[in-house]
Amino acid sequence: MTAARAHEPVLLDEVVAGLAPQPGETHVDGTFGAGGYTRALLAAGANVIAFDRDPDAVAEGQALVAESDGRLALVPDLYSRMAEALGDRGIDAVDGVTLDVGVSSMQLDRAERGFSFQADGPLDMRMGQSGTSAADFVNEADEAEIADVLFHLGEERQSRRVARAIVAARPITRTSELAAVVRRALGHREHDKKDPATRTFQAIRIHVNRELGELEDGLAAAERVLRPGGRLAVVSFHSLEDRIVKRFLKERSGAPAGSRHLPDTRAGAPAPTFEAVAKPVRAGEAELARNPRSRSATLRVARRTAATVRAPRSKGRVQ
Repeated sequence: MTAARAHEPVLLDEVVAGLAPQPGETHVDGTFGAGGYTRALLAAGANVIAFDRDPDAVAEGQALVAESDGRLALVPDLYSRMAEALGDRGIDAVDGVTLDVGVSSMQLDRAERGFSFQADGPLDMRMGQSGTSAADFVNEADEAEIADVLFHLGEERQSRRVARAIVAARPITRTSELAAVVRRALGHREHDKKDPATRTFQAIRIHVNRELGELEDGLAAAERVLRPGGRLAVVSFHSLEDRIVKRFLKERSGAPAGSRHLPDTRAGAPAPTFEAVAKPVRAGEAELARNPRSRSATLRVARRTAATVRAPRSKGRVQ
């Protein structure tokens, strides 16, 4: 099994530059994983409250907790609950929040976790290792629900065909079985650049872990806990995630329709809660060569203002 230190965090230098951590500051790492961003924050002299729902990540992170001389707390919880967890520790505001959204390299690389079709494993995909698994979903959901999830969360244009094939092949308990079903349904040629099972695996993983809802809730939580001048850095890996981050920052920075930069001066418009929204950053050639996972990564950074947090809006999204 690969050691945690072998997993390289994506856009690390750019994330650290955006967060600009200072000695004595308190930062939240909402997606601890193998601890790459947390290590960089600690090296800069900051204190870190890190979150991860994955029991494996929390267990393997205890060595770093021990090395941190009391400057790292590792919380086994969803990052969307950061406000409550910080309050329990008597912390009412922090100087930075970083989120590396989606599945971690550690999870993908371990066949027994069932996230990837690159190696056979149980069809699991649960980040928190509890609740409904991917196998539960594909074997128990009706065809229409499966098709809906594949279309909305995997952007699979032939979602109905894939859902019909999944239902016909049930029970499905292994990653290799699901991948084979999807490939047969869509047709798979050896020279295809992208495996047709990719979109289905993405959709089911996002659904099982409620990833998009967690991202929306986590961004709102970051807005609540960041002090004026605090920095937010979010790394996303596909368009569904980045669209949520982009929309959130656009709304919260007060940019009206048709303007990327000017604040919204309409009567009754809420005061912007974020400012200095940076242009999106993507990996350069050197990192792409060194770390292929960075190919689809997008970093967005913004700074918290002193404005009052906006009231949450209800959502109606497939999760």
